[in-house]
Amino acid sequence: MLDGLDAIFLARLQFAFTVSFHFIFPAFTIGLASYLAVLEGLWLWTGRTVYLNLFKYWMKIFALSFAMGVVSGIVLSYQFGTNWSVLSDRAGPIIGPLMAYEVLTAFFLEAGFLGVMLFGMSRVGRGLHFVATLAVAVGTLFSAFWILSANSWMQTPGGHLINDAGQFVPGNWWQIIFNVSFPYRLVHTVFGAYLTTALVVGAVGAFHLLRNRANEGARVMFAMAMGMIVVTAPLQIIAGDLHGLNTLEHQPVKIMAVEGHFQSHPEGAPFYVVGLPDQEGATMRYSLAIPRVGSLILRHSLTAPMEGLDTVPRADWPPVAIVFWSFRIMVGLGLLMLLLGGLALIARLRGTLYTWAGLHRFALIMGPAGFVAVTAGWVTTEVGRQPYTVYGLLRTAESASPLDAPAVAASLAAFVVVYFTVFSVGAWYMLRLMRHTPVVEEPGMEEEAGPIRTAGITPATSVDPDRALGTTAEGHRS
Repeated sequence: MLDGLDAIFLARLQFAFTVSFHFIFPAFTIGLASYLAVLEGLWLWTGRTVYLNLFKYWMKIFALSFAMGVVSGIVLSYQFGTNWSVLSDRAGPIIGPLMAYEVLTAFFLEAGFLGVMLFGMSRVGRGLHFVATLAVAVGTLFSAFWILSANSWMQTPGGHLINDAGQFVPGNWWQIIFNVSFPYRLVHTVFGAYLTTALVVGAVGAFHLLRNRANEGARVMFAMAMGMIVVTAPLQIIAGDLHGLNTLEHQPVKIMAVEGHFQSHPEGAPFYVVGLPDQEGATMRYSLAIPRVGSLILRHSLTAPMEGLDTVPRADWPPVAIVFWSFRIMVGLGLLMLLLGGLALIARLRGTLYTWAGLHRFALIMGPAGFVAVTAGWVTTEVGRQPYTVYGLLRTAESASPLDAPAVAASLAAFVVVYFTVFSVGAWYMLRLMRHTPVVEEPGMEEEAGPIRTAGITPATSVDPDRALGTTAEGHRS
């Protein structure tokens, strides 16, 4: 018979599995909704049918991803009641309203205008349809806002009071919503979503360019995706550095685990590129270390002292090996994204954006990298918070329902089977949609864009989609 600690571990594993499975869909739809808005806006401005074709192409994929995200997320709310009732009771006065605000603003906005976006172009007019597309895009960002606010409060709680029943109750909603880690986590997550979408769009464009480099739709989507990566990848690294410095200030134990610093370093800490953290022996084995670079990264000084886990009771240590390696997976993939953007920029300058097969193959391989990176980032964030659910205030072991381990194990097994069965089919169908060739724009196919043209404004119909990276098509058609 499994004991209580095993039951709590299974409950944690169940939530980790379902939330990791769920988050890959919002990570995609947040960026894809904005991409759809840009495509429709460009079509209205330029009148070029290629933008409309790409909008319709990606709208089907967005609808499928959005549906899978909603379905996979429903079970998360139930787990708060079934597996984490103490957390729900203690932190419900804070987390409950934040989740309700997400439903009242973001989900209603998305759901209310999604039908118009999917089916209303020929019914409501182009201008109103564009408003609906923008509303869906804004709704996805609102959703990220409220969910990340709730999560950030659990990471860096503030603005709350504790009543006689031991519940966290609102004291200052401004400090609760805009807690000290929230702005950094929001920017880092949204950039991650945009990169995830850009990598998928770029991979699809690269796939079709490898088959037919003259395909206009593939050219447009590849140029736009690479342009986004060129801009966003370095910004993401800067945002990640600022987020790390904020975490060092407010969750120093998490950073100690991320860096693998079991011992304190009074004269500068090394940076462990790789290694095997031995939590039992409190040491880093088989490590490749760069002396004092850890202090340079975290304190911007080679000789800055860094405290280690030896200053923290062992009961407060997170699982170091998981946090250590998940962080390095995220950072390693981020550097590869930066490399992809750099190569795309070189291709633009050399006039080989559409003819460099090596770049296209690299972009194709990098297609899933965003999903892996955001998942690794969330593993770092959530596992690094252990052993707390509300950091420093409520332990995970104190947050669970009175659990029966066999029941939790059975539900976990059911989730694994159902999720892999249902969502594998959905993912397969999504890939099948991506495999379809984007429609090639033929001469004379341009449509008149309604709202802008009827307003008497002459759109820049001569603007080539290659300008997404500042290039002209003449240098690429070979």
